[in-house]
Amino acid sequence: MPIHLVWFRNDLRIHDNLALAAACRNSKARVLALFIATPGQWRLHNMAPRQAWFIQQHVDMLQASLAAKGIPLRVLAAHDFAACAGVIKTYCADNDVDALFYNYQYELNERRRDAAVEKALGDKVLCQGFDDSVLLAPGSITTGNHAMYKVFTPFSKAFLHRLREETPMRLPAPQARESGAVKAPAHCRFDYPQQEVDAQLFPVGEMAALYRLRQFCRHAAKDYLAQRDFPALNGTSLLSAYLTVGVLSPRQCLHGLLAEHPGALEGDSGAVWLNQLIWREFYRHLLTYNPALCCHRSFIDWTEKVKWRNNAKALRAWQEGYTGYPIIDAAMRQLNATGWMHNRLRMVAASFLVKDLLIDWREGERYFISRLVDGDLAANNGGWQWSASTGTDASPWFRIFNPTTQGLRFDAQGDFIRYWVPELNVVPGKAVHEPWRWAEKNGYRLDYPRPIVEHKQARAAALAAYQAARKNKEKAV
Repeated sequence: MPIHLVWFRNDLRIHDNLALAAACRNSKARVLALFIATPGQWRLHNMAPRQAWFIQQHVDMLQASLAAKGIPLRVLAAHDFAACAGVIKTYCADNDVDALFYNYQYELNERRRDAAVEKALGDKVLCQGFDDSVLLAPGSITTGNHAMYKVFTPFSKAFLHRLREETPMRLPAPQARESGAVKAPAHCRFDYPQQEVDAQLFPVGEMAALYRLRQFCRHAAKDYLAQRDFPALNGTSLLSAYLTVGVLSPRQCLHGLLAEHPGALEGDSGAVWLNQLIWREFYRHLLTYNPALCCHRSFIDWTEKVKWRNNAKALRAWQEGYTGYPIIDAAMRQLNATGWMHNRLRMVAASFLVKDLLIDWREGERYFISRLVDGDLAANNGGWQWSASTGTDASPWFRIFNPTTQGLRFDAQGDFIRYWVPELNVVPGKAVHEPWRWAEKNGYRLDYPRPIVEHKQARAAALAAYQAARKNKEKAV
């Protein structure tokens, strides 16, 4: 009897899991499952304690779901990725495994880990990998010269064309094995700090994720364009954490959207949210094209010459939400309190750190990943490099968000600000965006700092720093 092993990573679900489905295709095979916790690697990658908790909960639930199908899931530990090859080699030998099934991860360290595992197993175990976390495999969307697109818009057009030609299938959960249900192995607690996630923000479970997807596509996707930029509204899908750890697949998202908005591929209702899924694909494809993105390198070479400021006090004020700019502080306090931040505010907060404080974007990238329950290298790096004007398809280096204007535009009456910065509850209406002006006018002493930097001056300094970096690059050439 063949023995198949499924190695779970960021694909913690039984529905539409390509590796799991392939392992179960032979009804006569005995199927085993494995998850390897790597706390040392997680520390190197600055994984958020909330994400570790979220993964732990879903591994525990996956154990129960698989056990009901007759598939035991063992949870083992290895210090880091380098130790995974030995752990898997031993497990395969001890259990007479014939074939290993897993879904690809595209980050550089993960790809090196998988290559080491395949080398360690040699020809004793057949290894099969699958492009499960994307709609279309990296390398399948290229220019006429067979190169990776460096700009999102043409990539998106080519991507949509492919989806119209052939929409990727989603697969059901596998049938129970002929041997029947098994007892789930004892839970294994990760040796890593964990912080519980608010159940209202991200309820745990594959069924909870599918329900949220269905509700969003049915009721909110049509209003996504109108509401997505306003943090006081419930206008986003809140599906990112499930996609990050693989409780949902992008194919499930696509089919869920098309079930309610069949014209989304043609630009009709639902197309704007579909575009967000394509952005996710773009950044994942880029990791395979340019592995240096995994090593904290800028995509645009000359931006490595920008002279950043080393200002620990300003960095701490930004991290803790005490910059004196209410929309920035509300955003950062939301992040610190919940492990999630509204996407519009991710851009605004990132722009402020880089363009107003002139602090290296890598400091912000590192801080976000250490706090976000939906922390994902490709999306986080892509977003930070977009805001810092250092990446592919980046905002022009001379485009700098005015934090006060952004607050007025997307939280005009300050509802979001007052929720997260309650010391400003006394400030009425739009005055909340420059509370120090209102306080001076009314002789009121606010328990809130004045702006730590003047935006107009900061903007000029940022423009000068970027311009100097460009000139240095031109001279070098």
